[in-house]
Amino acid sequence: MTDLIESSLLKEPSVSKNASSASSSEAINVIHFQKDSSPQNRSNDADASTKKDALKTTVIDLASLSPLDYDLKRKEVAKEMGVQVKTLDAEVKTARGDVFAPSSMIFPDVTPFSEPVTPADLFNEVAKIIQSFVVLDDEQALAMSLWIAMTWVVDVLKVAPLAIINAQERACGKSQLLDITGFLSNKALPSSNITTAGLFRITEMYGPTLLMDEVDTFMRDNNDLKGLINAGHTRNSAFVIRIVGDNNEPKRFNVFGPKALAGISLDKHLPDSTMSRAIVFNMRRKLPSESVQRLRHAEEGLFDKLKAKLARFAVDYSEAVRVSRPLLPSELSDRAQDNWDSLLAIAGCAGSDYLQRATEAALKLSITNDSSASIGTELLQSIRLIFEDQAILKISSATLVDELMSREDQPWATYNKGWPMSPRQIAQLLKQYGIKPKTIRIREGCTPKGYSSDQFDDAFARYLSVDKLIIESNGEISQEQPAVELSGLERMILDDRKYRDVVTECSVTELAEENSNGDLSHEEAF
Repeated sequence: MTDLIESSLLKEPSVSKNASSASSSEAINVIHFQKDSSPQNRSNDADASTKKDALKTTVIDLASLSPLDYDLKRKEVAKEMGVQVKTLDAEVKTARGDVFAPSSMIFPDVTPFSEPVTPADLFNEVAKIIQSFVVLDDEQALAMSLWIAMTWVVDVLKVAPLAIINAQERACGKSQLLDITGFLSNKALPSSNITTAGLFRITEMYGPTLLMDEVDTFMRDNNDLKGLINAGHTRNSAFVIRIVGDNNEPKRFNVFGPKALAGISLDKHLPDSTMSRAIVFNMRRKLPSESVQRLRHAEEGLFDKLKAKLARFAVDYSEAVRVSRPLLPSELSDRAQDNWDSLLAIAGCAGSDYLQRATEAALKLSITNDSSASIGTELLQSIRLIFEDQAILKISSATLVDELMSREDQPWATYNKGWPMSPRQIAQLLKQYGIKPKTIRIREGCTPKGYSSDQFDDAFARYLSVDKLIIESNGEISQEQPAVELSGLERMILDDRKYRDVVTECSVTELAEENSNGDLSHEEAF
C-alpha cells in the first residue's frame, strides 16, 4: 500500500546538469549507503524500517478521516513525511480502499441453522443465556432477546429503537450485557468513541449493529453525534447530507440501523430526545446471593449456534415481521409505541401467549423508564395532586405556591436557584399549556389571582396519565360502573372529579343532601 511513499523516500533525487559535484556525490552516497552492510548501516536500515511502519500507520489514520478533516491536514503531514502532496493523496486513496473492505471481510458469514426454529423457544433460549451471565429481570431479558432478533430482520423494519444499557454505578454488568448483545447480534461492530464521520460512513457502507460503550465519557458534549444517533431511529428520516470529494459534491448518507449504547447515568448525560428513542435496560449490581457465570468461561461455540438459529429465524420470518401490525397498548406514549412496534411484531411470530408477555414487558419497562418528563409536565402532575388532595376546584396563586413548597419530595422549594418558586415562574411554565392566572372568587370579598381546576382539564388529559375512576355512592373509588344512577348534582361533582384518584371524607350523597337543605352552590361545595 505504501510502495509509492517508500519509493519516493528512497529513490535517487533528480540532479540537474548545473548541480554541484558535491550534491551529485551526496546523491550517489545515498544509493551506496543503502547497499553498505556495516553494523552502523544495518542500524540505520532498522531505523528506516521503523520509519516506514510509522508512515503506513499515518496513512491509515489519514484514510479514516472525513474529506474535510483530511484536506486540512494533508499539506502539513506531507511536509512532515517528506513527500509530495499528490503522492500522499494517492496513498490515502489506496488506503481508503483497504479500510472500507468488503462486508464479508469484516463480518464473518453466518450460515442459517439447518432446521426450522420455533421462535418462542429461540427467544426463551436467548433470554436464558443472557440471564446466565447478567442479572436481569425476566421482562428485561425478554426485551433484549427481541432487540437482538430485531438486528437480524432490521432490513424489513421502519423503526430501529436504540438499546440503552444504563447503570447508576460501576460494576453493574453493563459492559457484559453489551458484549453478549454483540456476540448474538447481526453484523455487530464495537465502535466506542466513534467519530461523527465514522458513524455515518460505516453505517452507509455496512449497515452494522453499532455497539458503543462508555457513552457517558465521549458523547456528552458531542451534539453532532447525538443528532446522527437520533436520526437513525426511523428509516424515513435516517439520512444526513455531507459534502465529499474534490468537487465538493453533496452526498446523502443512510444512518438507519440498530445501535446499542452503554454507560453510567446515561439519563443524565443523554438528552430526552435520545432516551425516548430507546428501550432502556437499567442495570443493578449483583447481590451476594445472586450467581452468574463468567463470560470468559462461556462454552465454546455457544453463541455461534444461537446466531445460526437467529439467522434462520430471519430467513423464515422476515416477511411475517414486515407485514405485521401488532396491537400497541394505548398506555404507551407515541414514541414508546414506535419503539415497541418492531419488537412486538417479532414477538407475534412466537404466538399469542408470547406476544402477551412481550406487551406486559413493554408496559413495565416503559413505565419504569418514563422519568424524563419535562419540568412543565412535572408541574402539571404536582398541581393535579394538589387539586386531588385538597378536594378543591379553585386555588389562589399564593396558596398554590405554599402547597408546592410544602412537598419536600418535589423540586419546587429550590427551583429558583435554591430559592422557592415564584407565582410568576409558575405562570410562565403554565402559559405553554394555554393556562393563565385569572381572578377567582374564593368567598365573599376574597377574589385573588389564581386558577380553577377546569383550566387544567385539557392539559391533564393530553400530558398526564389519567385513570378514569368512578366515585361510588359510599365515597369509595372503583374502576367499575356504579350500581345506582347518580343525581344531577352527583353527576356534576363526578364530572369535576374525573381526574382524581382520591375523594374526601364527605361522600357525594352527603354533599347532595347538604345542598338540598340550603343554597350551597356547586363551586362552594368544595
